[in-house]
Amino acid sequence: MMDIEQKQEEIIQQFVNEASNVKASSLVTVIAQATSHPSLFAFSEILALPNVTQLQGTEHSIYLDLLRMFAHGTWSEYKRNAGDLPQLKPNQVLKLKQLTVLTLAEANKVLPYDVLMQELDVINVRELEDFLINECMYVGIVRGKLDQLRRCFQVQFAAGRDLRPGQLGSMIHTLSNWLSTSDNLLITIQDKIKWADTMSELDKKHKKEAEERMEEVKKTLSLKKSQTMSRQTLTFEALRRCSPNQVE
Repeated sequence: MMDIEQKQEEIIQQFVNEASNVKASSLVTVIAQATSHPSLFAFSEILALPNVTQLQGTEHSIYLDLLRMFAHGTWSEYKRNAGDLPQLKPNQVLKLKQLTVLTLAEANKVLPYDVLMQELDVINVRELEDFLINECMYVGIVRGKLDQLRRCFQVQFAAGRDLRPGQLGSMIHTLSNWLSTSDNLLITIQDKIKWADTMSELDKKHKKEAEERMEEVKKTLSLKKSQTMSRQTLTFEALRRCSPNQVE
């Protein structure tokens, strides 16, 4: 099975090539096709094309807004702004609901059924679980576990969506803080390793000193024992010589 990221790249490039070579009126068709494609979930490369951005302020600008909605928005956001956007076809509605799940999964790894049903306009748990299984997990954009007892979807993986305006700066800031924290943690670990090495060396030194002192004590005791035995021998000889029974 083709990796979803690789498949995305190929489809994106296909639409980028197509959109790059058409005029504004034809871009409407390309945008409709891109937002309907069952395997396309990223739109920033198409949005970045000069002829696409030039739709702003023209009679076709609502299709630029629609493309932005599919890049960054959700089903609820579309409903709130439906009066200013083109009406969606069923496969576009499905696509935007799939993208909504990805947005929810970015913020939380445990998604309550009640939240999902409200955000996706699903009326019951059976319909919700069928949608998550058939239109999300089977497609490969999310992986997770359906917990019927706790009435929630536990997210294990979710494909990333296009970055919203300003989100890149926030991500860089978050990653910078993480990197700084990691550096500080690494320094702390290195300091602890140095401390452990120092203590180990001190332990070795103390052990060596204790062994040396023990040897000195053993030598001292051995010398004292030798001296005591010598004195005892001399005393015995002196007593033997002074004995009245000694024969000259």
